[in-house]
Formats: sequence, C-alpha cells, structure tokens
Amino acid sequence: MNDENFYKKAVAQSEPPHSPQNDHQRSGLRFARRVRLPRAVGLGWMFLPIAAVLASQPIAGGWWLFLVGWSFVWPHLAWQLASKAIDPLSREIYNLKADAILAGVWVGVMGVNVLPSTALLMMMCMNLMGAAGLRLFIAGMVLMVVSCLVTLQLTGITVAFRSAPLEWWFSLPVIVIYPLLFAWVSYQTATKLAEHKRRLQVMSMRDGMTGVYNRRHWEILLRNEFDNCRRYHRDATLLIIDIDHFKSINDTWGHDVGDEAIIALTRQLQMTLRGSDVIGRFGGDEFAVIMCGTPADNAIAAMSRVHERLNALRLPCAPQVILRISVGVAPLTTQIGHYREWLKSADMALYKAKNAGRNRTEVAA
Repeated sequence: MNDENFYKKAVAQSEPPHSPQNDHQRSGLRFARRVRLPRAVGLGWMFLPIAAVLASQPIAGGWWLFLVGWSFVWPHLAWQLASKAIDPLSREIYNLKADAILAGVWVGVMGVNVLPSTALLMMMCMNLMGAAGLRLFIAGMVLMVVSCLVTLQLTGITVAFRSAPLEWWFSLPVIVIYPLLFAWVSYQTATKLAEHKRRLQVMSMRDGMTGVYNRRHWEILLRNEFDNCRRYHRDATLLIIDIDHFKSINDTWGHDVGDEAIIALTRQLQMTLRGSDVIGRFGGDEFAVIMCGTPADNAIAAMSRVHERLNALRLPCAPQVILRISVGVAPLTTQIGHYREWLKSADMALYKAKNAGRNRTEVAA
C-alpha cells in the first residue's frame, strides 16, 4: 500500500501542469511526429514504382523533379510546416489532405497503373483513417479521386491498368512493409497512451509531496475496509495524526522546513507501520492511517515507536526543530454504523490528545 519507490518513479516521469493552449500544441506536435516517419518512409519507397512507370512513358523532365520533391522533400517540409505552426494539429490535417491530392496526381500521371496505384491508395487510406477517422478518410478519398481525374484530363495520359514485372517488384514491398510500419507506430502510440493513463491514475490517488494516498482515495479505501471488517468481523483501528504547532514551524522557519517536516513524518510512519497499513494525507499536516487486523493496543504501541523515532529525529535544514505529534485512535466497534462515524471518532480522540497537552496518543471513548 505504501510503496514510496513506486510513487517516486511514476511521478518523476510525469509532466508538470500546463495551460490548455500549450497542451493542445504539444498534442498536435506529437501527432505530426507520429505521421512524419510513415510519410517519409512510404513516399520515399513509392519513388521506385512510380519512377518505373514514368520510365516507360514519354513524360517531361519536370515530372521527374516533381517526383523527387514529393518523395524526398515534401515529408520533411510537411514536418517543418506542422512543427512551426501555431496549431500543429490543424496544419497536419491540411498536410494529410495535401498528401491525398498529390497521391491522386501521381495515380493520374501513371495512367492508373494498377499495382503502384493500389500501393499508393493503400498508404493514403491507412494514413487518413488512422489519423482522424472516417471523416478525414472520406474527404481525402474525394480529393484523391478529383485530383486524379483532373490530372488525366489536363495531361491527356491514357489509362493503362496493366503493370510491368518491374513495377510489381517495386510495389509489392510497399504493400507488405508499410502496414507493418504503420502498425509499429500505432503500437508505440498505444504504449505511450497506456503509460500516460497509468501516471494519471497514480497522480489521482497519491499525494504529490509525500507519495501516500490523498484524502479522496484514502476515504474510498476506508469505506471499503469498513465494509469488509463489518462483514467478516475483523479488527481494525483508525488513526488520525497531526503535527504539533505546525503553523509555528512554518512561520518561524519557512514553508520549506514545514514541507521537510511533513515528508519526515511520512517516512517515519512508513518505516514503523506495516506495508498493509493504509496511510493517507488529509491535507496540511494531518495524516490518517487504517490499521487492518490490528486492535487498539497494538496501534498505540506502534505510535509509541513513532514518538520515540521523532524524539531522535532532526531535520537537516533546521536541526533545532523537534517534531511532535498528537494522535487520535479509534478502534472499530459494533456501535459504529458508518465509516464516517468511525472517522469522527478518531477525530474526537485527536482533539482529546491536543487538549490534554499534545505530543501524546489518545483513544476514543
């Protein structure tokens, strides 16, 4: 339950909060970066089957320059346009539509040569559908068909579906390898999303400073433990812990020392209590612990050890500060009908400890 190392590793990799605008821009950049590799590899490889078709046709030299630019320059230009745009996501959507238009031009220039055209169509379909779903796919296909028909009309190229053996050999690797590349990129994206989801789950359950459970999640665990203990008649004890004169520590030594005090108490609790004991931070300098299967006497003994540890503890940044805590203990009894009553009982015991002079542990009446 109190796995400090796990929390540190998860939170260390998480990103700090950002404004929605920056988040949208970063999301767009990640999207453009995912498209960049498949586009560069796919268009670069398509140079070969398209060049094989052009070599067999009486095509002007300008088309060859256009082919080189489309295959080897356009992928990097598209990335530069997206990375420097204010809205990279929208810019990349325009780039994908441009891909579809240019692909239609090349299908027309090749005279709809069946295998290179099929390879190019497959590539565009995967990119469009994978990038933004059915809506972009339909728009891209319409643009591709229109640009193909316009190219055929303007150039007067005759439609010839048949592919030569060399065009087959150059096109087949694209049809086989490109889906694998696209699947690999998709897998990498899914893995990153799963990791991001895991980080968010950790952050939603844990306190950012100490690594123990935050109050919201701790109360969920308290409710579950209360129900289980009532159902199976198990012992359990609830503790609420408060640092004595914490405001004075903050006012005298500063909030950095106050934070160090909170972290130091957390570590002492983690080292003294069992791994099955559920520690939560209620906010500020207040902590709560669910000790499952533990009667009140054992809980008091555990808190006595914490008191002893704190007596010998000195904060590195303020050795003069001696941490003292007040503890309220509430064993689960048959008279408690709701987990909030249990929590209130421990809270009343804490006030009892404070009123009795602090630096002590008191049990609920």
